[in-house]
Amino acid sequence: MTALHWLSATDAAQAIARRDVSPVELTRALLARIEQLDPKLHVFIRLDAEAALDAARAAETEIVNGRPRGKLHGIPVGIKDIIDVAGLPTTCHSKILLDNVAKTDAAVIARLREAGAIVLGKLSTHEFAIGGPSFDLPFPPARNPWNPDHHPGGSSSGAGAGVAAGLFPLALGSDTGGSVRNPASCCGIVGMKPTYGLVSRRGVFPLSYTLDHIGPLTRTVADSALVLDAIAGHDPADPASAPSTARDFGREIGCGVKGLRIGFIRHFHQTDIPAHPEVAAALEEVARVLEAEGASIRSVTLPSLVEFAAVNRVILTSEAYSVHATWLREHPGDYGKLSRQRLLPGAFIPAGVYVDAQRRRTEMIAAIEDALRDFDVLLCASSMDPPSRIEDAAETARTYPRQARSPFNVTGHPALAMMAGLSRDGLPLSVQFVGRYFHDASLYRVAGTYERATEADKRRPPIG
Repeated sequence: MTALHWLSATDAAQAIARRDVSPVELTRALLARIEQLDPKLHVFIRLDAEAALDAARAAETEIVNGRPRGKLHGIPVGIKDIIDVAGLPTTCHSKILLDNVAKTDAAVIARLREAGAIVLGKLSTHEFAIGGPSFDLPFPPARNPWNPDHHPGGSSSGAGAGVAAGLFPLALGSDTGGSVRNPASCCGIVGMKPTYGLVSRRGVFPLSYTLDHIGPLTRTVADSALVLDAIAGHDPADPASAPSTARDFGREIGCGVKGLRIGFIRHFHQTDIPAHPEVAAALEEVARVLEAEGASIRSVTLPSLVEFAAVNRVILTSEAYSVHATWLREHPGDYGKLSRQRLLPGAFIPAGVYVDAQRRRTEMIAAIEDALRDFDVLLCASSMDPPSRIEDAAETARTYPRQARSPFNVTGHPALAMMAGLSRDGLPLSVQFVGRYFHDASLYRVAGTYERATEADKRRPPIG
């Protein structure tokens, strides 16, 4: 029998509905796993064990009385600590907000609770989702369960490490330049950045209003769709929220890819930012697998990855500085070193440069829209390298920007990253799929086919 901590959310929900497993039993098993492994991985900033057990007992009573709340009933979830959970501090992993206790749930937390999920606590991030991995903050950085000497990606670092290590089956993170997909890539799990505006950001500390997204991190494709079903939906209190009625995101997972047209953006990793050879080989193998499953694979050309990164950097840095300007003037010493280094340049970006970046952004959106008229889904790299050693600051600084995630924050198209094998050193390699606006289900179709063909969801880190 599968150990409870390795149950997918989908399987656990079915077991709970059949009353083969109780929410209390599952929650206790995960708390025991957390007690065993979190001292090595530093996933949690704040574990809310008693509240989670109380919620599990309530969920068990609701099952006994035949009143389950929804598809996530009794399923524990971890929450990145920039997302408000009523009664818990939202610290953003920073000294500045240590006493910032949330008065209400963020919109996504309210939706998770409506679906029956149980909040376990708040997870490590990079300071304000930008400064890390850092060792000069109030909490230590999370570590990679495949090898704790390596970083787990960021900024949703605790979310990625915790899901991969079996501390919880589901987590919520944020993604502004790839911060859901980066930990998914480094930790060998599934990270989904939904279409911009599909998921409300109300109650989430902002990094960049233009680029911020909220998305799930899971061990399986089906679980990712399950979470997106729960958290997606229009929120009139979020000015960026889209009036979409998209639902049942997992409806195409079992449909296969026969007849689908997939555009392979090879120049991202071959010429724009040449990838590590193992990453390049893994991407070609993904294309081979999908072609064997019946998809048509052809190369496609988009604007340079370097230019996408520059547009992302100008918009993100300008808008992040506007969020932090007052604190940076009044309390600069309360930030970690990396946060200050990444935020302060925003004070010196001229308005004209920001406007030019936004103008170029609209042209980049048009370029991807044009490509998606010829293709159903795009395939490209996520990370260009396996994760570096966490204490090798120079190597982390070199490899961190070597990625192909930020283009799809610039354009807002849905993008999913998942495992594409292991390096010779036993560290995850990754692939990314990109789809049309509000066709998030098509990404789950392609990712689900690849997962089934390779059993990517069966691989576990050698920890615990």
